[in-house]
Amino acid sequence: MNGIVNILKPPGMSSHQVVGFLRRALQTKKIGHTGTLDPGASGVLPLVVGNATKLSGYLTEFEKTYVAELTFGISTTSQDASGDTVELKTGFSISPQEFAEALASFQGTIWQVPPMASAIRVGGQRLYELDRRGVSIPREPREVQIYSISIERIWSEGESLGFGTRVLLRIVCSKGTYIRTLCHDLGEKLGVGGHMSALVRTASGPFTTRDAYTLEEISTLAGAGDYSFLLPMEEGLPGWVRVKVHPLVEERIGHGNFILPEHFMDVPSTLTVGEEVVLMSIDGEVLALAEIKITDQLICQPFRVFARG
Repeated sequence: MNGIVNILKPPGMSSHQVVGFLRRALQTKKIGHTGTLDPGASGVLPLVVGNATKLSGYLTEFEKTYVAELTFGISTTSQDASGDTVELKTGFSISPQEFAEALASFQGTIWQVPPMASAIRVGGQRLYELDRRGVSIPREPREVQIYSISIERIWSEGESLGFGTRVLLRIVCSKGTYIRTLCHDLGEKLGVGGHMSALVRTASGPFTTRDAYTLEEISTLAGAGDYSFLLPMEEGLPGWVRVKVHPLVEERIGHGNFILPEHFMDVPSTLTVGEEVVLMSIDGEVLALAEIKITDQLICQPFRVFARG
């Protein structure tokens, strides 16, 4: 069983718990995720099954889209609603112009200090494990990309933003971005504090909430022997050229040996040296990822091979 499952993760479950659920539903152990989603968050969580686990590194690189709620005036230990309140600031008034300027300063390349309540390893230990023991250690800032950040809605009693104002933000960003840290840093920049009070991941690369399955739906379908929710592996490689090869060279590919363009059953209009392609069997099974190279002739060299069947 090989493929990708686009799960709509509910709040209250860790990514590891969702993986455990799918392992039980599909009765297979070879399942992994492609980037964790905080237990309190909901939304898109693509999981890879069987041979597709070899694609997890590619899926992790996808840009992510989030809808986050930022609440002003309340700072927490975890930078989100799950933490304890560490500071309250009241009596302030932020104009829409001030907020828009602060928001704009976070678009593009920014640096973030990862929160203690995160899965990053330092000295072999997860930061959240240290955080649970009340230990805080210095963390190096990390560079991330905020491709776009926009206001979806503001809940405020007046025109200005004050204590308890909630703002709904839509954020498109690179992997490794901590949205709760972004909300915290926004509050700090404005001098009023703030925390992320809710989070939904609406997209991870080509996978969106529109096409995601709930755990209940997966349980029902799998119980009936219907695995239509299992997407083909190539769905995790959007933009890659797909090439079907002659059956006689499948064994060569399986051993990691190069093939020639003449072994292609459907030749792309152009083949560029350095281009990466997906090699597929006639019946549509992914055989390998390969690179177009040139030695004394043009060749197609597999660099990641998948077991047939």
